[in-house]
Amino acid sequence: MKQKTVFVCSECGTESPKWNGKCPGCGAWNTMNEEKVLAKPARSSSGAAAFAMQSEPPKTLRNISITEDIRIHTGLGELDRVLGGGIVPGSLVLIGGDPGIGKSTILLQICEHLGKTNKILYVSGEESQSQIKLRANRLSVSTESLKLYTETNMALICECILREKPDILIVDSVQTMFNPEISPAPGSVTQIRDTAATLMRIAKEQSIATFLVGHVTKEGSIAGPKILEHIVDSVLYFEGEQHRAFRIIRAIKNRFGSTNEIGVFEMTSDGLHEIPNPSEAMLSGRPAGEPGSCIICTMEGTRPVLAEIQALAAQSSFGNSRRTSTGIDLTRVLIILAVMDKRIGLHISSYDVYVNVVGGLKMVEPAIDMGVFLAIASSFRNKPIPEDVVAIGEIGLTGELRSCSYLENRISEAEKLGFKRCLIPPYSREKLKKFKKIEISSYNNIRDVVRDIL
Repeated sequence: MKQKTVFVCSECGTESPKWNGKCPGCGAWNTMNEEKVLAKPARSSSGAAAFAMQSEPPKTLRNISITEDIRIHTGLGELDRVLGGGIVPGSLVLIGGDPGIGKSTILLQICEHLGKTNKILYVSGEESQSQIKLRANRLSVSTESLKLYTETNMALICECILREKPDILIVDSVQTMFNPEISPAPGSVTQIRDTAATLMRIAKEQSIATFLVGHVTKEGSIAGPKILEHIVDSVLYFEGEQHRAFRIIRAIKNRFGSTNEIGVFEMTSDGLHEIPNPSEAMLSGRPAGEPGSCIICTMEGTRPVLAEIQALAAQSSFGNSRRTSTGIDLTRVLIILAVMDKRIGLHISSYDVYVNVVGGLKMVEPAIDMGVFLAIASSFRNKPIPEDVVAIGEIGLTGELRSCSYLENRISEAEKLGFKRCLIPPYSREKLKKFKKIEISSYNNIRDVVRDIL
């Protein structure tokens, strides 16, 4: 049979008859990969083709009946929060993250609770049944409703799904599955796209809640074409470092809930454990009376989270000063340093500056600006910030402080954890009268904060 060679973009899946340095579809560079595709034979009536979507006539909104928002609880409140309240039947959820971060662990862990009322099919293309059983014993998973199936052939997997009719389907991982009627190897753009589309049809037609485990590239994005993330209903991403105990699940796409929520877990020898109060966990072990440390409050969805920002300003030994940040956008740190030098008169240009968010959190909102500023200034002046102070506010290029959203929720969280003073931008005094146990100090300019605190 004659072979056809095409070049497929690993980012968007665009096909081209010839190689291009720049993808004609998405404009990415050096993403066109050569693949050999056989002429497609006539498809059989079994396997994936058995799930061909049936055409239905269009309906008006009035004639479309829906059930109430019935969600399946996973038994882990933190995961339910990220999913928007639980698993939606018929939904397709993609879970990505670094190797060893805990993707397979948390999916096997929730099977114990889900198996009480649901039939579960766990399809693995990476581990044998005995390997999964060993992990299940370690996690104390013994439900009789869980069936393991080790296979990578999508035709056989589809037949198994049709035969077993599970309520929950787990596929680990989508990059190992392949359609035998398509010639590229498993993990190629074509195979991932076909596998995801087939599983999407199965989930919608059979009303099966499906979880897909996805590998990530060295750049940190989920391996495969971007269309993979477009097909699924929710994309959850595991954050954290293997050598740290905290694991954070963040929704970067969710058709059934907010994309700003996070779930915080701690990795232990017997699996992942929920941390219902992340603020208290993030602040444990904080050094007392040391310069370069400041407490901030960031919003993760509807949840305020207190975290510690540490900074170190050291005299540079080289001609060019170094600036490094972990958990905070480096561009934002550079802007804060420029304001510090120009508007406040803290000449830090000849110092190396290192900024870190303790606990592995990644923060993007501007409300942490004041905390970053004070942590750097504290290290620069070698003067500690009082331990009972929380800083909240955005810094403008002229040094002014700007208000941020959910300010009252942030102050309430700080008050609940026993902090005595909160530094904020200008805000209505009437709305702040309800806080009795915490002193609230508002400032118009970061210069006034430095003068008062340091």
